[in-house]
Amino acid sequence: MAFNGLGMTLGNLPRLSAAVSRSISAENLTGAKGAGAMATEGTGAQAARDLGPGWKISPSVQIEPGHTVVLAEIEGPGAVQSIWITGHDDTKTRTYRNWILRMYWDGQDHPSVECPLSDFFARPWGGCQQVNSLPVAVNPNTGLNCFWEMPFRAGARITLENRSASQATCYYQINYTLTDVAEDAAYFHARFRRVNPLPYKEVYTILDGVRGRGHYVGTVMGWGSNTSGWWGEGEIKFYLDGDTEFPTICGTGTEDYFGGSYNWDADGHYATYSTPFMGMHYVHRPDGAYRSQHRHSMYRWHVMDPIRFSRDVRVTIQALGWRSEGRYLPLQDDICSVAFWYQALPTAPFDPLPDADYLEII
Repeated sequence: MAFNGLGMTLGNLPRLSAAVSRSISAENLTGAKGAGAMATEGTGAQAARDLGPGWKISPSVQIEPGHTVVLAEIEGPGAVQSIWITGHDDTKTRTYRNWILRMYWDGQDHPSVECPLSDFFARPWGGCQQVNSLPVAVNPNTGLNCFWEMPFRAGARITLENRSASQATCYYQINYTLTDVAEDAAYFHARFRRVNPLPYKEVYTILDGVRGRGHYVGTVMGWGSNTSGWWGEGEIKFYLDGDTEFPTICGTGTEDYFGGSYNWDADGHYATYSTPFMGMHYVHRPDGAYRSQHRHSMYRWHVMDPIRFSRDVRVTIQALGWRSEGRYLPLQDDICSVAFWYQALPTAPFDPLPDADYLEII
């Protein structure tokens, strides 16, 4: 079989392919061959007034409050191979919690990806959260990059909604290839959730309602502690293919799932890290290491160990600290997450996202 240009690694980089490379940005809104840098109006037109066409006239798009723009509309078959995006609103804010990213595959009328832009790129609390992983990289200053391969057959549609009260200016580049897609290639999905606060003795659900065949490939979590002391004793659980009360896969603790151990404690302080497949890359601790209101950002990519399901999958995590007499304390924390997985279409619609006030980071 001829190499289709997908599944790129260093090992297959020398191989020739009939795949066609294309890219969509504000300088080439359709990705058409030879159609880049043709704009005569745009956000850079004033700066380029002495230079003329071809000189960075349309480097970004502007999104009015409450509006949604189509970043990319692509006819397939093919696959998105990388995305870079950044920007600001009129207040120069870069939290991106009010910018909602959606992706639709093969004409499905509801999205397979629906997520605040910040959380999709593993920075749930905003701020300067640099990420050095293989699927996602966040670089100074809020340069958001992802390398998830996202195949489609009939077409792809990617949109960005501005839920803020200010005009948004967005710079972006979506790199894709037009090529044959293997019959067994599934579709990329990402789903956001937030619960604030988690009700007492309830388990936080990262993902549920998924039916069909696929594999789970990643978790992003933002954890805001509302109680002093250590908060990460809870276990993550994966319920696969009809599991009910008890899961097939059960972890040993929150920091263990994200690749750390013993509270991430280095000399009484949380030690951050960002690696190719896992990280606890951000801590905000206004009152010290183990006092209330600290926040953590974490990711775990199941690239080398995807969790496969044939019928359904549900993912939960407990919120546990410590109370007197060496007993676990069920916590009532501010928790948000993004689940990443691949599966066949069609998929069920997601529950509606909470409104902007509920998503707001205080």
